[in-house]
Amino acid sequence: MNKKVVVTGIGVVSCLGNNVDEFWNSLKAGKSGIREITQVDADSFPCKVSGEVQNFIPSDWMNPKEAKRMARFTQLAVAASRSAVEESDFIGKVDPERIGVLIGTGSGGLPETDQQAQIKEKKGVMRMSPFYIPSMLANMASANISRIYGATGYNSTSITACAASTQAIGEASELIKNNKADIVITGGAESGICEIGMGGFSTMHALTTWEGDPSKASRPFDANRDGFAPAEGAGIMILESEEHALNRGASPIAEIAGFGVTSDAFHLVQPHKDGLGATNAMMTAIRDAGITNNDIDYINAHGTSTPTNDRIETLAIKNLFGDIAKDIPISSTKSMIGHALGASGSLEIIACIQSTKENIIHPTINQETSDPDCDLNYVPNEMIRKEVNYALSNSFGFGGQNACVVVKKYL
Repeated sequence: MNKKVVVTGIGVVSCLGNNVDEFWNSLKAGKSGIREITQVDADSFPCKVSGEVQNFIPSDWMNPKEAKRMARFTQLAVAASRSAVEESDFIGKVDPERIGVLIGTGSGGLPETDQQAQIKEKKGVMRMSPFYIPSMLANMASANISRIYGATGYNSTSITACAASTQAIGEASELIKNNKADIVITGGAESGICEIGMGGFSTMHALTTWEGDPSKASRPFDANRDGFAPAEGAGIMILESEEHALNRGASPIAEIAGFGVTSDAFHLVQPHKDGLGATNAMMTAIRDAGITNNDIDYINAHGTSTPTNDRIETLAIKNLFGDIAKDIPISSTKSMIGHALGASGSLEIIACIQSTKENIIHPTINQETSDPDCDLNYVPNEMIRKEVNYALSNSFGFGGQNACVVVKKYL
């Protein structure tokens, strides 16, 4: 159980670019990937913006015939996994039975369900695609990655709403610590921008109704925030023990040092009013890393840009860190990429990894009007340079799901 779990490859597909360098450079520059929505008819919904992946051609990343049989969330996962696997360079060097896959997603193939429901209504059930079921199932990102790389070991899917990919990465680290696998391909993927998804979130009043410049729509911790900008994407990483990585000549990028997961046991969609579940998840992850609160150099917030989440997350951070909370830089990746639901945590953990590598903390953009309930240091609008040895990444989801991961600089 004392194994160091390290990251040896990462891959990204996002509204800020389809590789890690584009993604990270855009975050550092405070560049928004939020644009006018195109995947649904914007006139039908009060939300007019989204963080859609740009310039994504599935056949550039995988067999075109296979791609047609995958839901978009799986395509994004497969694309991101290709970059991560190539960087880690373990194929043919590790027993396939010791290679696991654990991917997180919130809704799986929701757009495909939307599409096939429309076909059913217009043309009848027998005109539905025979590939509908094996494409929309939430486990199909993990299944297809497993098949493509011949990974015959542990295989599972985390579907814990917006905490899904953070929980997947944390549980993947536990697999390595417990010797259940030598390699785990892990992370998250989501592509849920469709009429059903947009309609559901719109009637809950969870989405932003911003009508100005789309890049200004996602405003975490700002007094004028009014909901999240829906997004899609995938973040994948390769985990293994430090010993295993070094023995095969791999170069570790970062360490997954701690993991905490809790339940609010409070409400269907609202966080606990006192932030207790979030507080306990952060505390558990820090204790699991064998460090103290004082060791945390940076917090990557869940930071959705909804009025309630940002206020409660701020409260939870104060609950745990007390007087030092105001001294810890906090930023929201979602201010630039929107909320990619189950994939968000994986993208944010990759941002944390890059922070430990470069000692740079990306900003929370659109910080213009202070909110007395959100009065911590959210790194407003401009990146900062700071030694980051330990970064804490927060993810909180519907159903009271809380998952946190501590990323440690690899020395």
